Amino acid sequence: MSLLSRRRPAVAVDLAEVRAALSTVQDPELHLPLHEVGMLGNVEADRVGRVTVDVRLTTPSCPMKETIARDITTAISKVTGVERVEVSFSAMSENERMRLASQLRGATPEGSRPFGFDSSTRVYAVASGKGGVGKSTITANLAVALAQQGQRVGILDADVWGYSMPQLFGVRRAPVALKGLMLPIEAHGVSLMSVGFFLADDEPVVWRGPMLHKAIEQFLGDVHWGELDVLLIDLPPGTGDVTISLLELVPDAALVAVTTPQPAARVVAERVGRLARNARMPVAGVVENMSALVCGSCHQSTTLFGSGGGARLAEAIDAPLLGQVPLDIALREAGDAGVPAMTSSPQAQSVDELRRIAAALPTVRRSLVGRSLPLSVV
Repeated sequence: MSLLSRRRPAVAVDLAEVRAALSTVQDPELHLPLHEVGMLGNVEADRVGRVTVDVRLTTPSCPMKETIARDITTAISKVTGVERVEVSFSAMSENERMRLASQLRGATPEGSRPFGFDSSTRVYAVASGKGGVGKSTITANLAVALAQQGQRVGILDADVWGYSMPQLFGVRRAPVALKGLMLPIEAHGVSLMSVGFFLADDEPVVWRGPMLHKAIEQFLGDVHWGELDVLLIDLPPGTGDVTISLLELVPDAALVAVTTPQPAARVVAERVGRLARNARMPVAGVVENMSALVCGSCHQSTTLFGSGGGARLAEAIDAPLLGQVPLDIALREAGDAGVPAMTSSPQAQSVDELRRIAAALPTVRRSLVGRSLPLSVV
């Protein structure tokens, strides 16, 4: 892969300057400089200003080749004397992949549980009592809104049977795996992990309790999430095995309950809220989705599903009403197209409300009363 730049008088290329320029180029999935993760191979320059760079990929089928080549070319082309940049790719050996996996894990042992009480990451479990209330759409767009505000955000799609994140983000590829460590897929500034990345669209998931628990455990502990500011966990509807596993694996997650104005959605969402309260799980608040139907022509609002459901749910589970998201064409079209509305329709009424909710999302932590804490002897 190459790029021809404008003609300039022949000037000797300083390899030290080239390497300095390369030190600014990061792997788009690891968010670490190429040289720090062992991905930078030979770098050479000839007398006519041609610079060649060998990149060691984590996998031969790396989907980020084009991005890496573009970033390298852009960085090196600014160095005096560079007339042409050529980027070649080769794959890491098994030993190199093993070293990288160990480096990424650091001092964290394999199978350990991250996001504990001492973690700086805010974890929100987005839940609903029943399906069809737009819980996953809310999760996806809140994540993009937080990322647009400059935060490092991840989504764990724990809705194993009805996973939606691959569709909502327009992603259809398997994550890179490094000796037991998976790299989340990034789209629209958000790091993603979903069982849907490993299955064909028409393949059913027929897992039961133990397998579900193991899957959630691996998606938490065997994924290189990096230093996240916020992790959103998209739960399946109701109070089943996955929700119970989450309470055990991520005890410091805070609940965000999603409902519509209808009593049918509100009443079953109360059960999720009460389960959280009984388990001493903090509740961040309630989001009422589909609060009104916004006409695409006249922009008038109609309370198609009634009103007040979100406020009544918030009162029932003693939590704040974070916001009321209207249903508009932009939000529906974005989900179908695989591009979050936060990106595709930034002026939509639904997006305005979701952006406001993301900015005001409270930080809540579980009480230390009644829980075991690690002790150290000085």
